[in-house]
Formats: sequence, C-alpha cells, structure tokens
Amino acid sequence: MVYGKCIRINSLNNMPEKPLISIITVNLNDVEGLKRTMTSVFEQTYKEYEYIVIDGGSTDGSKEYIESHSDKIDTWVSEKDSGIYNAMNKGIKVATGEYFLFLNSGDWLHKVNILEITAPVFSNNYSIYYGNVERIYNGNKKKIKTYPSQLSFSFFIDSALAHQAVFIKRSLFFDLFLYNERSKVLGDWEFLIVAICKYNIKTFYLNRIISYYPMNGISSSTKGRQIMDEERERCYKEHFPLFIQDWKELENNRVYLNSPKVKLFREINSTRRLSVITFFILKKFKSILKIKNMQKKFLNL
Repeated sequence: MVYGKCIRINSLNNMPEKPLISIITVNLNDVEGLKRTMTSVFEQTYKEYEYIVIDGGSTDGSKEYIESHSDKIDTWVSEKDSGIYNAMNKGIKVATGEYFLFLNSGDWLHKVNILEITAPVFSNNYSIYYGNVERIYNGNKKKIKTYPSQLSFSFFIDSALAHQAVFIKRSLFFDLFLYNERSKVLGDWEFLIVAICKYNIKTFYLNRIISYYPMNGISSSTKGRQIMDEERERCYKEHFPLFIQDWKELENNRVYLNSPKVKLFREINSTRRLSVITFFILKKFKSILKIKNMQKKFLNL
C-alpha cells in the first residue's frame, strides 16, 4: 500500500482547493528589508505555501538571520550569483507550487490574510494573476498603484506589472522560458510582455493590494532609465521586431511631451483655461445678482 498526501481537488477546474503557492525571496545585503519580508510571510494565515530564500552571499548578517529561521523556510541558499534574475531562476528551479510569487527583500505582503483571500480565485483558466501594490516613497509616504483590468501591448511600452503582486503558474516558466539573466532590471517585464502579448497567455486582474513595494530599487532610480530603455529595445528586437519603429516614435513623443517647453505651455494653457472658466462663472454670478435685484425692485412696487 502506498501512502501519500490527500489533496482535495476542485472538480470545476482541476485545481486543488488550497493550491500550493511558492513564495520566492531574493536578497543581497539587505538584512533589515529581509526581516520585514520574511515576517510578512511567516504571519500569513494561509499555510499552503512553500518559502524559498535565495541569498547572494550577503555579508551583513542576512545569512545568519535566514539560518536562524530555517525551520520556517523550505529551501534556502547563500552563495554568489550572477545577478538578480540568476537568483530568481534558482528559486524557480527548486519551487514546486502551482503558482509563484516573487517577494524580494524589502517587499512585504499587504495583509496577514492576503494569500488566504487570493488563493481560492486560482483556477486552470488563467496562468497569470496580478493585483495592485502600495508604493512606499522615502520610507513612509504611500501611494496605491493600480493596474488596468485588460492588458495590452501599449500598456507595456512604458509601464510594467509589479512582480510583488503577480502570481505566475509554475508550468509557464518551463513551457516558455526562465527569466533572461542578461537583464539587470526588466527580466520580469520581458517575461510578462512576451507571455501575454506574443503567446496570448490569459491573465486575471485581482482588484486588491497584494504587497508593499519600496521605491528604492534600480528600476525606480534615474540611472536605471537608460538600462531599462536598452533592455526594452533588446526585447523588441528579439520578440517584436516589427514594432521597433513604433516604439521609437512613441518614445520620442514621450520625451517631447515631457520637455520643459511643452510643460510650460501646458501650465500657461491650464491657467488660461482657468481664467476663461472663472470669467464665465463671474459673468453668470453677475447675471444672477442682476435678476435678484430686479425681483426685489418688482416686489417693492
């Protein structure tokens, strides 16, 4: 007789009622951010997850912190890697869950029950589920970032989904490809635009905040912009060669619209419109006053 774990299956979509979620955390010398990330995972009320931590050989105490919590981690390693996407791919190769969530060091889950309220939505009908994030600026200022319910190629031209809020079906990585390890910033963007816009992978929008996202990574910095443009162009050449010229024209338009002269014109035009609106409001107000004065005179006759 063979004994095994009993898994209840949802007969409608052949998905376990409590699908296993692989949470993958990549870290390099960010022990304080790592503590916040790991705590948010350990506090989850949903327990059908496996936790994988890939550390890049940190020297700031991260390895010791991971080791001290190894009883709550399914797989962890601390060794040098060739970059963030090499580290994320290491996690992919050992993960066994139905869906993967990449919650890197410094990111943390929004609520203790966020996985519990999200997991029941999963089905075999969709391979990518994505939600919103709450961005953190300068340590405390917060701003919710929402995403469109329908994704398109034009969305990805100058935007991206936050990997901290994207659940990707495990089989997708092995049916398509792993993250591009040549990338420094946009490996996850490349994977998603190719999966969704080239291979028409079905997506589902989770209209809820999944995680907090500190805006302090390279993709959030000014110096990262040039790297991002280079990686976008490389992706277009490899996967969407016919769209290269369109992308360049859109980029030129974006640069022009953000130029100082155009911004000044917008401000002047906005002020002018405001003046015109104010003029008509005052004119209308004067007309009302005139009518009221006439009514008073009429009543006094």
